[in-house]
Formats: sequence, C-alpha cells, structure tokens
Amino acid sequence: MSEQNYKGIWEDVLNIISEEYKQKNQENEFKIYFNMEYINDTIDEITVSVPSDVMLNHMAEKGSLKTIKQKISEITGMDININFIPKTVISKTTSIPSEQEKKSSNPPVKENKTKNSDYNSVLKNLISISENQENSEKEDNVQPKITDSYQKQQKKHPDLEENFTFETFVPGENSSFAYNVSIGVAKEPGRKFNPLLIYGGSGLGKTHLMQSIGNYIYKQTEGKIKIAYLSAENFTNEFIRSFSDKKTEQFKNKFRKLDVLLLDDIHFLIGKTSTQEELFHTFEALHQKKAQMVFTCDRPLEEMKGIEDRLKTRLTTGICIDITPPNYETRKAILQKKLQLMKKDVPEEVVDYIAKNVQTNVRDLEKSLNKIIGYAEYQSDHKVTIEIARKELRDTFSQPSNGFISVETIQKVVADHYNISLSDIKGKKRNKKFVIPRQIAIYITRNLLDYSYPELGNEFGGRDHTTMLHSYEKMVDQLKTDSSFNQTIEILIREIKEYRK
Repeated sequence: MSEQNYKGIWEDVLNIISEEYKQKNQENEFKIYFNMEYINDTIDEITVSVPSDVMLNHMAEKGSLKTIKQKISEITGMDININFIPKTVISKTTSIPSEQEKKSSNPPVKENKTKNSDYNSVLKNLISISENQENSEKEDNVQPKITDSYQKQQKKHPDLEENFTFETFVPGENSSFAYNVSIGVAKEPGRKFNPLLIYGGSGLGKTHLMQSIGNYIYKQTEGKIKIAYLSAENFTNEFIRSFSDKKTEQFKNKFRKLDVLLLDDIHFLIGKTSTQEELFHTFEALHQKKAQMVFTCDRPLEEMKGIEDRLKTRLTTGICIDITPPNYETRKAILQKKLQLMKKDVPEEVVDYIAKNVQTNVRDLEKSLNKIIGYAEYQSDHKVTIEIARKELRDTFSQPSNGFISVETIQKVVADHYNISLSDIKGKKRNKKFVIPRQIAIYITRNLLDYSYPELGNEFGGRDHTTMLHSYEKMVDQLKTDSSFNQTIEILIREIKEYRK
C-alpha cells in the first residue's frame, strides 16, 4: 500500500485541465464538473470524493471522469484506476480525515499501513451497507451510484437499468398509448401485442418502456425466465464474433431459446443482410414458442430502406406504436417526477422555464435539469433562482433542437436554400445548379442520419451506391479547403434541425 504517492500527479492534472477550461472561458464549468477531493491511493488505484451521487452521474455525462483518467494515463504511462465516491455515502460510514488531522494524529510510518487498512475496510463496508438498504428504514432514501469498486443491489437483471420502470415513466398525450400497451405486454408476455414495435426520435422514452417491460417480467417471475436486452449493434457484433469463433450454434441457442427478446435500435440493421437473415430465423423460432418480442427504431418501418420485406412483415404482425415529442404539460410533469425521484427541490418558475424551452425530448429535459441541480450542489446555499437558470442554460437553449429529422426534411431545406425544387434534388439533371445542392443533401443525410450508401441511393432517385460515395467524398474534400463552404453546411444543418412542417 502507498499513501498519496500520486497526489502530486493528481494536482498537476487538475491544473492542466483548469488551464484548458480557462482558455475556453469555462472556469465555472471546471469548478462544477471537476469538484473532486483526493483521498488516498494504492499502487494501482486513486480514490477521490465528489459532492454527491447525483453530481457523480452528471460528471460522467459531461465526460469529466473520462477526461481525468485519460490525462493521468498520459502523464504516468500507467493504467491507474480512479475510484469516485460520493461524500453522501462516505458520511454515512465514516468521516474523511483532513490533512491537518492526519499530521496531528498519525504516529510515524508504522501506523500508515493500519490507516490504509482501516480505510479499505470502510470501502468494503460500503458494499454491505448498500446491499442492506432495502431492509433499513434509516437508509431507504439513499440509492448511490459509484463507479468501479461499488456494487449495485442484488436481484437485478444484468442487462437492464433498474430505474427504467413503469413507475418512473411519465406518460403524456405523446406516449400514453405506447405506455398502456407496454403494461399489457408486461402483464401477459407472449399473448398480447406480440411483437411490439415502438418507434420515434432519440430520447423520447422508447428504451425506457422496453426495459420497463423487461424489469416488470423479471420481477414477477423472480428471474426464472430467460430475458435478453441488447442493441441491434451488439446483436450484430455477437453474430459476427460467433462466425470468427466458430460458435454459431451457441449464438443460435442463446437467442432462439429466450422467453423475452428486447432488441433496441433495429434501424442499425439497415443494409446488413446476413444479420437480418439471422434475426428473421430468430424471430420465427421465438414466435413459434410464443416468446415475447419487443423492438424499437427511430422511424416507421416503411421509411427504412435496406430492411428485407419479409423481416418487415414479421415485425409488423403485432402492433407498431410511435412516440412523439412531449407537450408542455408532459414536459413539466416529467421534470417534477424526476425531482421527486431524486428528492430534490427546484423553484416552480425554474421548472416552468426548462419545460417551456426544451421541446425536443426527455433526454434533453433531464440534461438541463441535472445541470441546474449540479450548479445548486456546488453553491453553499444550494439555491437556484430563475436568473441563475437563465444564465446557466443560456448556451443550452441557444443550440438548435435535435428532434426527428427525415430525409425529406433535409432535401426540402437544401432545395429551398438553393431555390430549386424537391424533384430536382432527387432528379437526374446534371447542371451544376442541381448537382451541388444534391451532393450537399447527400453529405448532410449521411452525417445526420448515418445512412448507408445503398440506402442513400434509394433516397436520391435510385442511384448506385458508388455515386453516393463519390458525392459524399467530394463534399468532404471541399470542406477541408473551403471555410465559406463550412459555414454554408452549418447554416443548412441548423435550418434542418429547426425545421417545422
């Protein structure tokens, strides 16, 4: 064991990061998102404290934890683990001695090992405290999330987020149908609405509802049935690995013998013929044994070029439901529910301010609220006023919205910008007047919607994928040398994100 062998390095790293933030005029951001106190270290781990579990989650979202780990790795050339512990958890077990207390109370060298030993015992005790929280009335309001060393409560499905439940979901006009159908699926899996397909833009609650179904079934059956939740990307990666590892039979057995399959973001499968083939056969096997299947995607299936017709047919044999952005009343209810779950207080006028200004999705609502809560936790009086909210969220609210964007929206905005028609964007005219806007629309579509080149070809008049590749690469090359062209692209993207039919 060592005692603060890395403290000097830690302080150097914070100073480096602080300077980087100063150069960007973001000193306040640094103070909030790098508010960490060095505690101790071992030969391969540094332990630091952060203000609270809420702030820890917010730091993770902002990338602060990743940044500091990378900087330490760059300086030391070692892979040193950083253990972040909320002070709210530490305070319930023991107090952290100050530097002065260490100096005055520590006898020399011999006691150092005991000191570290005692501290490690405290860390181990944190785990047992967490596991006993359900049975302790005194601790029932503490649900810490700690990275690395800290373990979550038992009886949790390994693939599912515990906080994604029907109780924590706030249904509104935009999602009440999907919410009620999801409850019906959870109560009678394999019998009602099978398969269930939920589609809509990013951050609207599709994954939340899907995992709520999984958590409900898992709890009701006491974990005795086989449930798998994963993204279509991970499904694809596992499928590819099964070939390289010669374990295709194991892959088939894993997914075709499930009782519940929850597959997220199936738009990822566009253009991936072999994976679609495997999913088709998995679907057939699960449907035959009446296993429940739930899928999500970001758009209606009929808009997903590059998905085989027979798979589309299977996916629509149950029920397809869309989720749209929440209205003002629902947005406000979501914020109030979030505050209730977090046991936090924010003035009504601040909640109202966020609800009125964030009109995109639930994820953006939560980010704005978390920023305000993080700011409050950094202040000594923990108070937030409407003036503070306006100041702290000014940059957030000035950014373009990121709601649902279609290919047609991109094509229309670009066509309008260059005073040509939508048919000209898709058409065969080779005049420069039409070719450049068409190539710009192809470039933006590829970047915003991550379409494959064959899919782009389908959307732009049935062109060959090599033509799409050439158009995209030509735009990339021009952006490298033409600053005014960069500005044009940025303007168009902003107009696309702000576009309202």
